[in-house]
Parts: sequence; structure tokens; C-alpha cells
Amino acid sequence: MSVVDRELSIGDVAEQTELTVHALRFYEREGLMLTQIARGTGGRRRYSPQDVYWLRICIKLRASGMPLAKIRRYAELVRAGPGNEPQRLELLREQQRHIENQLAELEGCLRTITRKVGTYERRLADGTAEHLYTPEG
Repeated sequence: MSVVDRELSIGDVAEQTELTVHALRFYEREGLMLTQIARGTGGRRRYSPQDVYWLRICIKLRASGMPLAKIRRYAELVRAGPGNEPQRLELLREQQRHIENQLAELEGCLRTITRKVGTYERRLADGTAEHLYTPEG
């Protein structure tokens, strides 16, 4: 399979990544891509499998709540090549701590909701549902 056969159109990449064509152009404009996206005949964007792999990483970083500025900084560090791994690691560790804090908060929320669900289920099952309307909810 030649390189041309492995290149993907912006529509193909949108489908594979579940990003919109607009979002893909935005990622490129914002400097989030590792390389300049190749252009085919007529100036149409042609993405490589490596571009798609990088986009998937960016999508996960964004979904984790990482601000675009930090994703951009991470991309800049990766583009710069070897020698800045400690900075890359610190960016990722910072995001890891952020996610761990979010998970801890969500686990607390889940415990509260699970407790309330149990209360409602018990009271509905034993016919004491009218006692659900208390200040405790």
C-alpha cells in the first residue's frame, strides 16, 4: 500500500475521530497538530495515520478537561523533539492529578446519589413514599 493509499480526507478523519470537519480545521489553526497537514490536488487536506493517532490523543486530553493552551504547549514540546521529556511528563502528570481529583469528587457524588436511590427504592417498596418529602429530599 502506497503512502497515497493511506492518506485520508478530512471527511474520513472526521468520521474516524467523531470530530466535525470544522473542529479538525480548528485544531489545525490552533497549532494542535504535530505536523503541517499535507495537501493533495486542489489543496484538499490529506491526513496520515500518524495525524489520526495524534488527534485521538488530543481528543482524550480535551475530554479530560485539559485546556487548549496546555494541549498546544504539549504539541509544541512533542514537535520540538527529544530533550524536553521532563516538561512533557509534568504537563501530563498535572492533568493526571486533575483527573484524579475529578474522579474523587464524582465518586462522592455517586455515593450520595446511590444512597438517595436506595432510600427512594426502599420507601416505594414498603409503601412509605409519602415520607420522601422531607427537608433531606
